[in-house]
Amino acid sequence: MTDTSPRALVTGNSSGLGLGLSHALLDRDYRVYGCSRRGCAALADRVTDVLCDLTDLDSIGPALDQLLAGVERLEVVILNAGILGEIEDMSRLSVERLREIMDINVWANKVILDWLLASGIEIEQIVAISSGAAVLGNRGWGGYALSKASLNMLCRLYAHEFTGTHVSAVAPGLVDSRIIDTLCEQTDIERFPALKRIQDARGTDTLLSPTRAAERILEALPSLREFENGSFVDLRQILAPEEYAALMARGNRPGH
Repeated sequence: MTDTSPRALVTGNSSGLGLGLSHALLDRDYRVYGCSRRGCAALADRVTDVLCDLTDLDSIGPALDQLLAGVERLEVVILNAGILGEIEDMSRLSVERLREIMDINVWANKVILDWLLASGIEIEQIVAISSGAAVLGNRGWGGYALSKASLNMLCRLYAHEFTGTHVSAVAPGLVDSRIIDTLCEQTDIERFPALKRIQDARGTDTLLSPTRAAERILEALPSLREFENGSFVDLRQILAPEEYAALMARGNRPGH
């Protein structure tokens, strides 16, 4: 009997938003394929998984060869894996450190997209997890903001090449994760005032659990396809326009 279940690929599926996405997709009867550095032990019996260290760009292709052997169609690819890097002024970040962040947040995704493009797999939708940091330009977000802005453009460029596939970069809003833990440990609010907004979100509805953030992303998939192919979309534009407007009004100004 032919397996007609929809299929999804999720990178960075071992924890946080990636794990939440895997749970949410399984609840929708998707067959889920995942890759991460640590592996998805929490869903070992339900997810087809392969270990892959995205810092080793040469290892990505062989890992995908193994993971997606025989797969002919993917309803959705979610490029979720990424790192925050340090909260620090750009002038204090070395080019070497910025290169490390770019390798994971941008170039690893390029390698994945190139592999998918060459694979012949039919793909309905590709979603890269971006961030409002890509457009806000707040002090301290250096490597993260730079890499996510590059990821947004990467999606726009690849939208020209994936025939029949809708590509978008998506900011999910604030998601309770190790990144938030790191940001809440930062104390230099005077130098990096955007930290206060994130720290104040703890314990409020503004900070989404990984499960809720994943649900919002999957619920928004049809709406994302209404945007121009290759667009960057902050989900707050769709789901919380007042919050989004306030965020944009505060952001991208010196001292914010």
